[in-house]
Amino acid sequence: MQTMDYGPSVEESSAVRDWLAKRERFGHFINGSFTDAGRGFVTTDPASGETLAQITQGTAEDVAAAVKAARKAQPKWAKLSGHERAQYLYAIARTIQKRERFLSVLETLDNGKPIRESRDADIPLVVRHFYHHAGWASIMGDEFPGYAPLGVAGQIIPWNFPLLMLAWKIAPAIAAGNTVVLKPAEYTPLTALAFAEICQEVGLPDGVVNIVTGDGETGVALVAADVDKIAFTGSTEVGRAIRASTAGTAKRLTLELGGKSPFIVMEDADLDAAVEGVVDSIWFNQGQVCCAGSRILVAESVADRFEALLQRRLGTLRVGPPLDKSTDIGAIVHPVQKDRITGLCRQAVEAGGDLIGGAPSEGCFVAPGYLRDISPANPAWSEEIFGPIATLTTFRTADEAISLANNSRYGLAAQIWSESATVATDLAAQVKSGVVWINGANMFDAAAPFGGMRESGFGREGGYVGLLEYLAAPAAPAAKEKSPKPPKAMPDGSGSGKGIDRTEKLYIGGAQKRPDGGASYRAASGDLVPLGNRKDIRNAVEAAAKAGKWAAMGGHGRAQVMYFIAENLSLRREELAGKHGRQAVDTAIARLFFYAGWADKYDGRNVQTKPGYLVNVIPQPFGVVGLACPNDAPLLGFVSLVAPLIAMGNAVVAIPAQDDPVAAFDLAQIFDTSDLPGGVVNIVSGAKDELAAVLAAHDEVSALWFCGAKGADAVEKASTGNLKPVWSFPNRDWSRDDAQGRVFLNRSVQWKTVWLPYGALPAGTGSVVY
Repeated sequence: MQTMDYGPSVEESSAVRDWLAKRERFGHFINGSFTDAGRGFVTTDPASGETLAQITQGTAEDVAAAVKAARKAQPKWAKLSGHERAQYLYAIARTIQKRERFLSVLETLDNGKPIRESRDADIPLVVRHFYHHAGWASIMGDEFPGYAPLGVAGQIIPWNFPLLMLAWKIAPAIAAGNTVVLKPAEYTPLTALAFAEICQEVGLPDGVVNIVTGDGETGVALVAADVDKIAFTGSTEVGRAIRASTAGTAKRLTLELGGKSPFIVMEDADLDAAVEGVVDSIWFNQGQVCCAGSRILVAESVADRFEALLQRRLGTLRVGPPLDKSTDIGAIVHPVQKDRITGLCRQAVEAGGDLIGGAPSEGCFVAPGYLRDISPANPAWSEEIFGPIATLTTFRTADEAISLANNSRYGLAAQIWSESATVATDLAAQVKSGVVWINGANMFDAAAPFGGMRESGFGREGGYVGLLEYLAAPAAPAAKEKSPKPPKAMPDGSGSGKGIDRTEKLYIGGAQKRPDGGASYRAASGDLVPLGNRKDIRNAVEAAAKAGKWAAMGGHGRAQVMYFIAENLSLRREELAGKHGRQAVDTAIARLFFYAGWADKYDGRNVQTKPGYLVNVIPQPFGVVGLACPNDAPLLGFVSLVAPLIAMGNAVVAIPAQDDPVAAFDLAQIFDTSDLPGGVVNIVSGAKDELAAVLAAHDEVSALWFCGAKGADAVEKASTGNLKPVWSFPNRDWSRDDAQGRVFLNRSVQWKTVWLPYGALPAGTGSVVY
């Protein structure tokens, strides 16, 4: 009482230690039972180095046994009514609630995070996920008519939120009728194994949830196993390897990868609140958070005051034993991770940075801190430190703030601090991140989708959008596609076949352009058509990237242009019907009307999370989308795929039917007379597989659609470097009604979740919301 210092307040851990001592060695959880413990490794308390338990190293045979059990259990699990599945999820939620203190202590011992975070943040959100998805299971038949579970999901989770990441993945998967094989992180497997016991306790049918422990080799075996989906949270490097190894396998992917998130402080921000946001965002969980706002960008006019407040707050944070309820900063999860943090800080200082705080100490502890004077050339600007170390840079204007914020290969999350809702929401719309928090930090909820853009991965977890990742849309029958003939290059000046000179030119930026090199090839119609190459694709992508005003027109404006295209197509109906078939022309007109109708009606959602927050889930165009059209249905296949993409505000670089691209060039004439801005649709004809591979590797192409039974594996592998989402799908009968609809619209957008506080928040509500 003389100094007012915090005294020790250590959480009781005897129940957890007794549980560990009784078990000591853990096997895998397969088909409802634990296997005998085998050879493996130990998991330790990072705060003390104490061995907690012996963990079995999973082999390819163990993974295969777990997948076999999941495959056997899945049909019966899927056939249960939604209500029956909901009862199991509810029972899991209630049981976790009863074990909250036990699981919190176990998580802290295994991970090193402060008990306050495990107890007050992680475990309540775990419960929330199972309750939330119990609700989805109950109403799935009404909300997703015709949808079906994927089958068996392979799930790989990281060590920073061990039980929360498990809930984040298992709850939606089993609610949708899938079964799972989950691999927890090598460093932190204990709460996953405790969860397996809960599954036994509630009587979850054997094989619905299977847990195989191990290191990266176990994860490799799971990715290669006979599963229908891989959901992975972890590093971008491993995400690339998964993308490459699953190419051409038709496995669904959700990748939630690294981040280097901007933390933007405007000159009108509440600086005291923003400093607390730094504590919650960057120093929360020792900075071991993929979405931490680790790049602090501060308006130059308030930077000195902000830094003074930040340093004062830095001096009050307590680094110490994680089980002590007075601790703010616990232990780094493993010595390897501590060495990585200190190594990156050393590189940053050598490159000119100034480290404030951030001193390592004995054991797995690193004090919180930040690096000043960090330019985009400093390695600390671009490399994910994944520790309690931020960088701090100033800016002068809002445009400069956005330029700095988007100067990253990542796009996971962002935070914006401003007392002006107009300023904050304007910046939120411009920043390239899957999640944006306004005047808050690290706000999560089971109803709010979470996931990234660019090299932070693709797919979403949470809410309606996340549930779609575990469901298969009603399938349209595949149709055999005619194999294209290799285009035989003919030099410039060879004549134009039937005399249609315009087909010798590509359509780029709203204008006809000769192909690079001037080569052509003979189409099935007999016409000579342009043989595009890599440079033509680059030119088309550049033109598409300049067509940003198309998205800015809004849905109503885009709809008017699409109706106009349909009108002008109908005026040339008789002429084009003679070349491409009456049914194809009539259906193309109807399809344009259909997607024009959707252009201003495909809405986002305002989802229910905690009171006091508007959480908007907003569909946004990808930007530039590459499109490889089917070789069949040259007119209708082209329209059926281009129309949903441009309706949602994308610009398209399309490779038309390889054998007969004349129909696409006929449509280009109609685009020219229908007020379609130049660059919204670009057409490069030629060898489909070669051109699609160029699109896949191009960093400015944000997504790619590839129609066809062959060639998808090469395109998916080519996308590994930039991790763009690739939708590969078989050819179909494009005249059918199921060749249009929400499945195409869903693939035409990426989702941004924006958290905006409003009103007076309840007392005690901090930045971190669960």
